[in-house]
Amino acid sequence: MLRVWGRLTSVNVQKVVWTAEELGLAFERREAGGAHGVVDTPEYRRMNPNGLVPVIEDDGFVLWESNAIVRYLAAKHGAGTLWPDDARRRADVDRWMEWQSTTFTPAMRDAFLQTVRVPAEKRDPAVIEASRAASEKAAAILDAHLAGRAFVAGDAFSPADIVLGCAAHRWLHLPLAREPRPQLERWYAALGARPGARQVVETPVR
Repeated sequence: MLRVWGRLTSVNVQKVVWTAEELGLAFERREAGGAHGVVDTPEYRRMNPNGLVPVIEDDGFVLWESNAIVRYLAAKHGAGTLWPDDARRRADVDRWMEWQSTTFTPAMRDAFLQTVRVPAEKRDPAVIEASRAASEKAAAILDAHLAGRAFVAGDAFSPADIVLGCAAHRWLHLPLAREPRPQLERWYAALGARPGARQVVETPVR
């Protein structure tokens, strides 16, 4: 059985769990990271020397890096459906998955840490505002792209929707003032109605 290591409050673990749920895979999730520890043990470091979550074990195959795991599961179990056969559509999926990991999520990192993880008396308003502003620029790009589209890449749900849906879940639930993004919010609401998204949209941002 597929084993997923990581706590569900991790946005990167959420991607993997959502993907497995979309594919109807049986899997076991083991708590790791944050208050659960585990990631600094020698056993875990042999699986992932970075000491981060998630990690999967799949019949002896160990893989880390969340977007790589999403691609692997989608290609193995959803070729032609969740994972497109067409090379150009697959490249479009990859493009938006890369954008999530290089632009959208890094932009909101400091805003998340400062408003969720850092005690109120130690927060730096300037750091929060810089991160909020960067996140707004990314959210505006995604909102404009989604105008007239049901999904991020093409006319069908894909891993790009999963990874960006997890990022949007975090962004839309941070305790910050945000600009209205009607297309992004419409798309996120539609994704949240999918059974595979349940564990993500029901998990508080923390």
